[in-house]
Order: sequence, then structure tokens, then C-alpha cells
Amino acid sequence: MTETRTTCPYCGVGCGVIASLNADGQVTVRGDEQHPANVGRLCVKGAALGETVGLAGRLLFPEVDGERATWTQALAAAGSRLREIIDRHGPQAVAFYASGQLLTEDYYAANKLMKGFIGAANIDTNSRLCMSSAVTGYKRALGADVVPCSYEDVENSDLVVLVGSNAAWTHPVLYQRLAQAKRDNPQMRVVVIDPRRTATCDIADRHLALAPGSDGGLFVGLLNAIAASGAISGDFSDAPQALAIARNWDLDKVAQFCGLPRQQVADFYSEFIAAPRAITLYTMG
Repeated sequence: MTETRTTCPYCGVGCGVIASLNADGQVTVRGDEQHPANVGRLCVKGAALGETVGLAGRLLFPEVDGERATWTQALAAAGSRLREIIDRHGPQAVAFYASGQLLTEDYYAANKLMKGFIGAANIDTNSRLCMSSAVTGYKRALGADVVPCSYEDVENSDLVVLVGSNAAWTHPVLYQRLAQAKRDNPQMRVVVIDPRRTATCDIADRHLALAPGSDGGLFVGLLNAIAASGAISGDFSDAPQALAIARNWDLDKVAQFCGLPRQQVADFYSEFIAAPRAITLYTMG
């Protein structure tokens, strides 16, 4: 039996996996107990990775119009049809939407093809749609495009705020770590901010079922509350502009905007300000 240490390709937790190739050619997987992300845990999708490596149902050869073709024929057909579209409608008729899992060199080649050869700028990827807002926020708040915490920080927090995140379904292993940390430390508080009541609320001490799309107002109001309490520590990029806007978001305005009882908002703000170690986790969308 041959064993290979690798990484689960699904969600962003990055669980370590040990894949075993059996004598009959079958692949089985188990969680890597030495990996810092999952410490041996796997969710149902990761545990079923071995079932995805078979050849059944896969396209093993190039096809053109449903017929098997050589690579030369397939590339020629794709190139000629792309050329026809450009000649008839111009470069702006072509767009690329690339994967978020490409390597840097692959992104370079795709951009070179679109911008340098086809002559249009119509290329986008899941990477931008997923991370552009986060990168902007990180740079303006922290001065750099970095994720400022680790899994251990989550487990050692006094207050964990999950914003629009149903981690129980979307990041099960991280959710398991958080649930275990809460069992180990009953003083840890978990707040879920989500219009829906999801499975993640099962471990929440507080669920703020705010109106869809109103979370921005909730956090601008939180900034105002932090400033009013004198709890701001140090400076951050664009602080004067941000604080000037935040001053208009008092409890009444936030409660009305978010569709929440005023007391719920006030209690959340007080809890956040009082927590020695608070961390916010969010998902895209």
C-alpha cells in the first residue's frame, strides 16, 4: 500500500489528507492527524475523496461536436471558431471566466491571450469576485492584504462573531473545531449574524436575524459604539473619514436599518466592546 500526504481540494479550510493506493488500484482517504488545519478530522465530502478518482464518466479524449478527435483537430476547431466570432463581432464579443484554482503562471497566460492577442480586457475569475472586497477591507483597515489570524486564534477567542457564515455546512471541520473549543471553554461566546437561522446557530449564544444586506450598517454602528466608548486602540487607515460617517449611525438608526430590536443591537455592541479577544469570521456572498 502506497500512502501520499495531500490536501483536500474543496473548501478553504485546507484539511490534510492521507491517500492510500491499495493493491487493487482503489484509493482510500483518511484525515491527517499531524496536519494543523484538521488534526485528523474530515467532513463527509473530504472523506469521500477516494470515490472521485475513478475514470468512469470522465472525458478521456478530445471531442469535436460529440465525436472523438485528436488534440490537433480539437485545438484547430476551437481556434477557428473563436476567430470567426472575433472577425464577425469584434474582440469585445469574447470573454474569459477563469477558475480561482489556477496557478499564477496560468493566470498570466490567460491574461496574455485575452489582452495581448484577442485585444480585449474581458477576463475575470472567481478569485476577484471572491476576494476583491476582502482585499480592499484588509488594506484599508490593516494596511496590507493579509488574513490576520489563525485557527488557534479562533479557538482561543472570548467572542467569535460569524457573519453570513453557515460554517456547519460550508466549513464543517472549522465548525467542529469551534464547537469543541466552546465545549472546552464554556465562557466563550458565539454570535451568528444571518437573516436565516442555520445549523451554525446550534452553538450560538446570540443570533441576530437582521434584514438581508444590512450587515454593513450594523458594523458601521459598531464602529461608532467603539469610538463612543473610547475603546479604539491605535489608528487605522482612513480613520477620520470612517469615524465621521460612523457618527451618524446611532442605535436607533442601526436598529431601524437592520430590522432588529434596539436592545439586541445594544447588547451585541456591549458584548463586542467588553470582550478581551474578539474575532469576526465571514463568508463571501
